[in-house]
Amino acid sequence: MTGALPTGILVSALLKRVNDAGGMGMVRARGDAESGAILLILNEAPGVSRVMERALDPMGKPMLISAGPSDPQDIAAREVYWRKRRERDPDVWVIELDIASAERFAAETICDG
Repeated sequence: MTGALPTGILVSALLKRVNDAGGMGMVRARGDAESGAILLILNEAPGVSRVMERALDPMGKPMLISAGPSDPQDIAAREVYWRKRRERDPDVWVIELDIASAERFAAETICDG
């Protein structure tokens, strides 16, 4: 046993923190509650978003890495990316966050938690 919290609990904690801080967090696709990957859509401004994923560094510590299209204004490419990613891995969670400092909220909750 690794002692890591189940993905469903991490996602719930992230959504609660974001919503409690006045932002909006939503589940775009529900993944495996125990060990699914977490893909984040981080809305930074109207029409601008980044995609990041929770991954493990070489020491096994959770971290956020960039994923998806490189153009943060290409919303259509972002949608295509996460849907294809989900087709390949139906266990992945897709979470969209709309709050200032979304990356910080995510890192503090799903990487440090």
